[in-house]
Amino acid sequence: MTRVHNFNAGPAALPLAALERAQREMLDFEGTGMSIIEHSHRGKAFEGVHNEALGLLRELLAIPDDYHVLFLQGGASQQFAMVPMNLLPQGRSADYVLTGNWSEKAYEEAQRVGTVRVAATTAEGKRYTRVPRQDELQLDPNAAYVHMTTNNTLFGTQWHSYPDVGSVPLVADMSSDFLWRPIDVSKFALIYAGAQKNIGPSGVTVVIARKDLVAGGRKDIPKIFQYATFAENNSLYNTPPTFAIYLVRNVLAVTKELGGLAEIERRNREKASVLYGAIDAMADFYRAPVSKESRSTMNVVFRLPTEELEKQFIAEAAKKGMVGLAGHRLTGGVRVSLYNAVPLSSVQVLVDFMKEFAKRG
Repeated sequence: MTRVHNFNAGPAALPLAALERAQREMLDFEGTGMSIIEHSHRGKAFEGVHNEALGLLRELLAIPDDYHVLFLQGGASQQFAMVPMNLLPQGRSADYVLTGNWSEKAYEEAQRVGTVRVAATTAEGKRYTRVPRQDELQLDPNAAYVHMTTNNTLFGTQWHSYPDVGSVPLVADMSSDFLWRPIDVSKFALIYAGAQKNIGPSGVTVVIARKDLVAGGRKDIPKIFQYATFAENNSLYNTPPTFAIYLVRNVLAVTKELGGLAEIERRNREKASVLYGAIDAMADFYRAPVSKESRSTMNVVFRLPTEELEKQFIAEAAKKGMVGLAGHRLTGGVRVSLYNAVPLSSVQVLVDFMKEFAKRG
């Protein structure tokens, strides 16, 4: 079997070892005579997998004891609503920092729930080429929370240092760069991330939230949307996406075996350095439309001299086994997603192709 070079933006590449483990265990999980997919979410077999996944997350991120770790459904898009539903009481306002399409969607959804304001935006027309500086943030010291998106998949920008928001709770959508490096969880009141970029398949969303924040959340919303409901039930209030959580467990186990997040960060920085180095070295042909200080390590975007050349580049790359290179439909261009499971060897194949294509172009 030949594996392609998978640069998809999500669902994205998963570690081969995690997939091979799933393959081995598919028909008979740990001698139970059936797949993990067929096990009850209330049974001991799945409970062991579930708790192992939660424990691995706590270990890899050194999550403090005063934080809940939850597995939810609905993707980050559901969190756009759940965050304000839980954390934005009547009579209060929340601040939103706009740095791309997904932060815009989070802001729009929060407007349906309560009072929110834009604390900063780096929009240039319909594009974003950087994240804001600290001195550009116009923060309300009385805000219920500040919401940010740490990495912007469409526009290829990323926060490399997180903003200082004082004593206001900081909420972060980390869907597209979760677990790309170690972070200090205590700097955030709540983190959420769809699994389908770095830690698993689509269908499960990780939420890491301070326990006091969860306990103080609004109770006048449906129970199924209260963080407290899932915290009180170990994320097993209703039937969770069991196979997705199983695969998250597999990916986290591989991450630990590789040396943890410090090693993952080293690999990710090396991949990004190789690709950005190639783009900059051929700046007369490839152009990265992002300020250097805001360049994403996860989603590298660039343009070619013409849209026709971009289409030709993507088509020829696909014939050579490189998939997922088309930019988002709202932005065009080329996008290379370098999530954790993408190997350096795939980046080197792409760079070699870029050199050859530029010579012909």
